[in-house]
Amino acid sequence: MNANAQAKTFGPADFLNRELSWLEFNHRVLEEALDAQNPLLERVKFFCIVSSNLDEFFEVRVASLKQQVESVVVERSVDGLTASETFRAIVKRVRRMVAEQYACWREELAPALTASGIRLLELAELEPADRAWVREYYRTQAHPVLTPLAVDLTHPFPQVLNKSLNLIVRLVKAQNGAEREHMAVVQIPAILPRVVRLPRADGRQDYVYLDRLIGHYLADLFPGTRLLGYWPFRVTRNSELYIDQEETANLLRAVENELHKRRKEDAVRLEIDAHCPAAIRETLLRTLRLTEEDLYLVDGPLNPTRLMALAEGDHSPELRDPPFVAPVAAGLRRRTDLFAAIRERDLLVHHPYDSFDSVVEFLQQAAADPDVLAIKQTLYRTGGDPRIIGALESAVRHNKQVTAVVELRARFDEANNIHWARQLDEAGVHVVYGLVGYKIHAKISLVVRREGLNIRRYVHLATGNYNPTTAKIYTDLGLFTCRPDFGEDATNVFNLLTGICQFQAQRKLVVAPFDLHERLLALVEREARHARQGLPARIILKMNSLAEPQAIAALYRASQAGVKIDLIVRGICCLRPGVPGLSENITVRSIVDRFLEHSRIFYFENACQPQVFISSADWLPRNFFRRIELAIPVEDGVLRERLIHEVLAVSLADTVKARALCADGSYHRVRMASGAAAVRSQARFIALAAGEDPAARPSAKGKPRYPRVTLAPPPFAPRRQKK
Repeated sequence: MNANAQAKTFGPADFLNRELSWLEFNHRVLEEALDAQNPLLERVKFFCIVSSNLDEFFEVRVASLKQQVESVVVERSVDGLTASETFRAIVKRVRRMVAEQYACWREELAPALTASGIRLLELAELEPADRAWVREYYRTQAHPVLTPLAVDLTHPFPQVLNKSLNLIVRLVKAQNGAEREHMAVVQIPAILPRVVRLPRADGRQDYVYLDRLIGHYLADLFPGTRLLGYWPFRVTRNSELYIDQEETANLLRAVENELHKRRKEDAVRLEIDAHCPAAIRETLLRTLRLTEEDLYLVDGPLNPTRLMALAEGDHSPELRDPPFVAPVAAGLRRRTDLFAAIRERDLLVHHPYDSFDSVVEFLQQAAADPDVLAIKQTLYRTGGDPRIIGALESAVRHNKQVTAVVELRARFDEANNIHWARQLDEAGVHVVYGLVGYKIHAKISLVVRREGLNIRRYVHLATGNYNPTTAKIYTDLGLFTCRPDFGEDATNVFNLLTGICQFQAQRKLVVAPFDLHERLLALVEREARHARQGLPARIILKMNSLAEPQAIAALYRASQAGVKIDLIVRGICCLRPGVPGLSENITVRSIVDRFLEHSRIFYFENACQPQVFISSADWLPRNFFRRIELAIPVEDGVLRERLIHEVLAVSLADTVKARALCADGSYHRVRMASGAAAVRSQARFIALAAGEDPAARPSAKGKPRYPRVTLAPPPFAPRRQKK
């Protein structure tokens, strides 16, 4: 079915706009920067993340919209807006967000940093000794890597690189007894820190902005001229890779070639200092082939993403969240043989509350174990930690067959993945890039082990990447199992990715783009059928994004049948909850907190015989139809109970960091019931992992006693209406 066909009685008014929904998510991130209850440096971190998120939004989503606007084909999205209408709405919303973001910096964050002894100084404020040090820093560190670029008849406007920080300079030069005005561009070196820390023997933390430091000495770059002024600016470019796999003989080389082009693609946004003269702004817009709609005036530091150094410095502990070092998962403590532990029962790890070291150890033990015959691994975003790559290379040295399915097109990680793919290939790993036309987003590791006369397969299946760095800041789930059906399915998935074969229905795993969409919609419909029959029916879905029209339509139908549906959607949600006659039985909440909510869990009541899945897939068209994704049923009863009564129930009980989605697309803080204790879900998970929650202590039988939180509607949830 065509996505825009929707389903029967549902029209454009029943869907929220995808792009505007994402912007509301980014505003929730901004709210964390505005929240004075958060430690100061955590607020600075969220301030930086807002800008980083907007960068990617313009590089990909806005760039795509602008291409649609320029196209001769005019279509409406599922919510009824054209690309032009969506773009205009985005401009209006982003302008409000940027104004609020920088007001937060000027009025709250910068003064609070100063009050806490973290000062961002103007050069005019420096003592003579500091000025001498800054001059030497400029002479030895900055000046050698600066290149003044004139703009005139013989020097065309330079190709400003994507997201680089630059200065547009206005100056005059005497020629034939008269002064003529000129313009020039100076790119601020990305190799140098955005803020330069001044030397202090007493531990004080004083900084100067790099662009202002360089601007102070611009006369050194333009001798014989008189400077009239300089203003920072920044250009965001289309960063989507355009690769026709059907016409590409070498995917790795094609991705490399596209990466070189990315930095110089069409401009989609111009950010510039708010005090820049209008004439210069107009010149830049004309040169970049942009309009006033693409211009964002910034009253504060451009490129705030690189201000993250302030939050990452060695500062007072009261200015940041309490440190948290994840313990080993309860089921793996005091267990040195992971394979023996997995043989006893399935194991669930909940990151970052459980250490990711267990996943690394799984691969390292497999690499060194003489009984292991083969290792197969998908790699989407590997990060900079060499332990996983090292384990695969070590396995080759131990004469094991090792296969790595590396996704070269993981957005903004392409160069990193190319590097690792080459290194693995040189080490003797069989490196493949998956299926033509599909990104490999599934997270799966398969270890084949000889045990006596038999072969046993151990599998790790996860919602997040094999990336030890992001595993410390993303919430994700992983399942270790050696159930034969799972091992057989894992083998078939890898054969599909590396060989030439048709998809065959799996025994346990559900695989996109082949049957995930159909199976999940069937599960939703089953709950609707049960509700119509008077049987217990309930759906709880936790994911990052929900935008696939047929899936939303299925949820609407289930709500109309009387199914109670709770959605925990961190980011994009195109479903309108709480609409009488349409979705009054649906609630949607988003949790934005210290860790990035990234795990996906799908719960279906099934007439008191619950089915629970963890998954790598969000409910977006790309995940259902353009990616290899997995949904994994959790069949161990104890683990299923843990997911229901710990992860889902605690998330639904959050009254500190949760926001509820309203039918008009806006969000509000969840209202706490009178007399109820505040619940911050991520803090609860930290306590559970550390064993500080009494409900998490072992029972008399030695099994974890997970907290049973009633899966009741949260305080803001609309009640089911009687017919």
